[in-house]
Amino acid sequence: MPRLKALARLMKDLEDQVVVCMRCGLCQSVCPMFAQTGREADLARGKLALLDGLMQELLQDPKGVQDRLTRCLLCGACAANCPSGVKALDIFIKARAILAGYLGLSPVKKAVFRQMLAHPDIFNRILSWGARFQGIFIKPVDDLLGSSCSRFLSPLLQKRHFKALAPVSFIQRAGLRHTPAGGRGLKAALFVGCLVDKVFTPVGDAALKVLERRGMGVFMPEPQGCCGIPALSSGDTVAFDKLVRHNLKVFGSQEFDYLVTPCATCTSTITKVWPLMAQEYPEEKQIQIARLAAKTLDINQFLVDQVGLEAGKDEGAASILLTYHDPCHLKKSLGVAAQPRALIRANPRYRLQEMAEADWCCGSGGSFSLQHYEISAAIGRRKLENIRKSGAAVVATGCPGCMMQLVDMISQAGAGVQVRHVLEIYAEGLD
Repeated sequence: MPRLKALARLMKDLEDQVVVCMRCGLCQSVCPMFAQTGREADLARGKLALLDGLMQELLQDPKGVQDRLTRCLLCGACAANCPSGVKALDIFIKARAILAGYLGLSPVKKAVFRQMLAHPDIFNRILSWGARFQGIFIKPVDDLLGSSCSRFLSPLLQKRHFKALAPVSFIQRAGLRHTPAGGRGLKAALFVGCLVDKVFTPVGDAALKVLERRGMGVFMPEPQGCCGIPALSSGDTVAFDKLVRHNLKVFGSQEFDYLVTPCATCTSTITKVWPLMAQEYPEEKQIQIARLAAKTLDINQFLVDQVGLEAGKDEGAASILLTYHDPCHLKKSLGVAAQPRALIRANPRYRLQEMAEADWCCGSGGSFSLQHYEISAAIGRRKLENIRKSGAAVVATGCPGCMMQLVDMISQAGAGVQVRHVLEIYAEGLD
């Protein structure tokens, strides 16, 4: 019964928000899906028109509605450019939750989200074993990027190139951190994020190095849980709820001034999505979520706006040409664009060369790339072409999800461009 009441409340919220859309179609010019397919149904306006009659559609063709809603990157470009202020991202997330509650999840998704992802200890053990035996199933393909591909035909991996799991996760290697506030009198909690912890571990190293070098006390607990967005993107509010509660317990146990994360998607989820879905929680939990969200900043924003930059050592003219890709969740959802560029410029070894369409989606969209890889790759190749035209030897970004997509596109094309996180560039300059 509580579950049905929650779905009914989500439905009412959805109805109230959908009517705001004027069907003007201005989302056409910024939607990466529409640019690729030209289909009205792939446009925010088309999806909102569909949701306007969701109750009737649920009874007539619920699977069709669900299939159309999954054809969305959740990049937020439509919401960021909507003259009517339609919160399309919020609407689509709630709609997916309603549909998953009505139709149920597949056995595979239930196993992945509820039995693995929602239990950090189990998730960590499974991926630790995966790291040990992955060499049986994958093979290296690009030394510059450190990318691999599948040794066998795989419906999940397909022809994609990817970064393999790190031999040891970042948190397992670095261990728990609980240091007092440093010279600046500030203490930052570090929310690492799944991809940094399990794949891009040098980004975690750079985060710790920079925070400690800049005089921060650091709180890094273990086991941290996923932020929950992979589950919620598939409509699984049960697994999402477990992860939110786990992280509230882990990070609510200590006092700190800011919670920072090197993952744009995690930052956006904690600051925007947790409060969005919090109305079903007890008042005490709602207050906890609001407080934590108010303390959460992308680590680029934190370093520039709250701490201040330390310029790297000037060793002459910048010798490495670098371009920057704006992650959708960082620029469109959080409005953070100048700060990553300031961190890059703080390292005098690099010269920033802006690419065309720097804020155009890379095509990843998290689980979107698993369900719709061909469309994801086509959008990614547009980004690759702009990277190539910039002439840069390195492309930096602030989202590990984007890094995975860029590695795939660059490795398959043999483009010879390194993929780095902004933090790695900044930390390198402090040596």
